[in-house]
Amino acid sequence: MRVGVTGSSGLIGSALVSALLERGDDVVRFVRPDSARPGGEVVRWDPSRGLVDEGDLKRVGRFDAVVNLAGAGIGDRRWSNRRKTVLRTSRTDATRLLVRLLQESSGTDFLASGSAVGVYGSRGDESLDENSSTGDDFLAHLCTEWEEATSPLSQSGTVVAHLRSGLVLSSRGGLLKRQLPLFRLGLGGSLGTGHQWLSPISLRDEVRAIVWLLETRTGGPFNLVAPAALTNRAFTDALARQLHRPARVRIPAGVLRVALGADLVDGAVLASQRVVPAALHVAGFAFDDSDIASILTSALA
Repeated sequence: MRVGVTGSSGLIGSALVSALLERGDDVVRFVRPDSARPGGEVVRWDPSRGLVDEGDLKRVGRFDAVVNLAGAGIGDRRWSNRRKTVLRTSRTDATRLLVRLLQESSGTDFLASGSAVGVYGSRGDESLDENSSTGDDFLAHLCTEWEEATSPLSQSGTVVAHLRSGLVLSSRGGLLKRQLPLFRLGLGGSLGTGHQWLSPISLRDEVRAIVWLLETRTGGPFNLVAPAALTNRAFTDALARQLHRPARVRIPAGVLRVALGADLVDGAVLASQRVVPAALHVAGFAFDDSDIASILTSALA
């Protein structure tokens, strides 16, 4: 299978590329013009300027499938107004450019495009599946706009799956990588009240789910979360047990807001999202890591 991948240098993208290559698939990475060129075929592009190397596009030809994971890191820094603009445009500009390229030149029958469980907003203890309404905060609007950017492609007949990823756990990146040093020192703890819900998935299952969707060509929104939603307090206890360390610290919401900024803390760090993978279950996907113990074991391996 010939698969195009945007965001191939990120945590999920790099693991996905490795998995596809291991399967024997032909992977074409979309990369910035000034990026160090990886092995294999690439398409050089700059979504912020709407530019793409037409010669690269002609050379790679048509894709069997494309996975769109481009976007700046949500939790990398404070959410200033400028940062919010970067978070939004890095996703929507890339997606719109990709859709245009696929319509006008390369083409594909299937697109798996990034999104996140942030589309539902912060919903307390409510159980959320793909039929739940969308939220009304910054992340919810960002994810909604991100998904809507694929509409021209789906209207032209391409099957589109929206990857509503939860908290992807891996010691190689993301939230867990930042937490591990403190937890290993016995300084880990719950955030805020600890009552807010998290919806995790192992990096292994995140990649397996994407590859499974590429194979089955199933469209629609998919919650890429394990059937293992738990509170922040329960997650803290599970990680401490896994590392054989105490985790008695509690970091108040006020301290988090001072350290990280109120918008990021209230919109993401302390957001409560109890999400279930209903569409994956109905479609027949089986998780390797279905509970927090197995997710952490996989993440720390």
